[in-house]
Amino acid sequence: MKYSRLQFLFFTLLLSLFFAEDKNFCQENSFYLEGVASSEHRWTGVAVSEEGRMFVNFPRWGTIPLSVAEVVNNELIPYPNNEWNTWSASTTPEDHFVCVQSVYVDKNNYLWILDPASIRGSVVNGSAKLLKVDLQTDSIIKVLYFNDDVAPLSSYLNDIRVDTELNYAYITCSGMGAIIVIDLNTGNSRRLLTDHHSTKAEDIPLTINGQTINFVVHSDGLALTNDGTELYYKALTGRALYKISTSALRDESLSDNELEYEVVFVAETIPCDAIEFDPNGYLYFTSIEDNSIYRMFPGTDLSLVVTDDRLKWPDSFSITQTGDIYVTTSRIYFPQGEHSVFKIERTSADTEQ
Repeated sequence: MKYSRLQFLFFTLLLSLFFAEDKNFCQENSFYLEGVASSEHRWTGVAVSEEGRMFVNFPRWGTIPLSVAEVVNNELIPYPNNEWNTWSASTTPEDHFVCVQSVYVDKNNYLWILDPASIRGSVVNGSAKLLKVDLQTDSIIKVLYFNDDVAPLSSYLNDIRVDTELNYAYITCSGMGAIIVIDLNTGNSRRLLTDHHSTKAEDIPLTINGQTINFVVHSDGLALTNDGTELYYKALTGRALYKISTSALRDESLSDNELEYEVVFVAETIPCDAIEFDPNGYLYFTSIEDNSIYRMFPGTDLSLVVTDDRLKWPDSFSITQTGDIYVTTSRIYFPQGEHSVFKIERTSADTEQ
C-alpha cells in the first residue's frame, strides 16, 4: 500500500509524539528508593540536618519506644534527652513529649519538634507545644505553648514549616481544619481559616491496601515556597491543592472574610499525607493510595517520580538544602511490619529538568 506524503508526515508525527511521551515518562521515573533506616514501630516524621543527622518521631497512637529519636547506625537514641521522652500520666506534660507528630529542620539548621499532645482524640490540657532545638549544642532553646484558642480539645496539630527570614512558622491542624500562624519573635499564635473549605476534608472514599476507607483528615500537608512568599496546603482526605500568600497570613488587620478571599485553588491532585518543595521548585507528594511519590512544577501536571510496594503509606518528607529527599512509611491500614525511611535517588542517566 502506498501512502501520500501527507499521510507519511502524519504517521511520523504520531511516532515522534509517542517516543517523546515515553522519554518524558522514563525521565520522571529515573528514580529509585534506597533504604536508610527501619523500625518495627510506627513513625511519621523525619528531619535530616545539614550534617546528615537524621531525626524521627513516633506519635503516641499505641506503644512507642520514644517520642523523638536520632537514628545512629539504625539505632534509636532519645533526643534531645531521655527525660523529655518519658511522659506518663504521673509526669508533667509541659516539659515532656506527649504525642509528637512531626519534626522539621529549617534553613538555618535548627530542629523543630511539634507536639500536638493529643491522646485518643483529646489534647492534654496545656501541653500542645512547639520546640526549637540547637543542633550544635543539642539543647532546647525555645518552647512555645498553644492555648485552647489555637489548639482546642479536638485539634491535632500536624505539620510545620518555618520562614527563617521573617521568623514565622506555619502549622496545619488535621483534627478540625485550620492554619496556625506563629510570630516567632513574639510567640503570638493565631488560628486561621477555620471555617474555610480549603482546610476541610472532602467527602471521598480512599482505597488503601485494597480496602475502601472512609475517614476524615483535614488540612495536613503544607509546603512553603523557597522564597517564603506562598504557603501551599491540602487536606489528606481530599484532592484539591490550595495556596495563600504568607503576607496575607501575617496580616493581622485582615478579617476572616478578607483572608478567605486570599485563598487560591491550585489544582486537583491526589490524596496524600505530605507535600514539600525541593530547591528547584518542584512540589513533591506522598501518594497513599498507590504506594508512590509524585511531583509537579506549579502550573504543570503531576508526574510520577517512583512507585514501589515498599512505600506502604508514604508519610513525611525531609528535603535538604542540597536536594536530598527522604520519606518515611507509616503503614497505616497495613499489617504490622517494617517501617522505613527511604532516600529517593536518581539514576546516573538522569539530570534535573
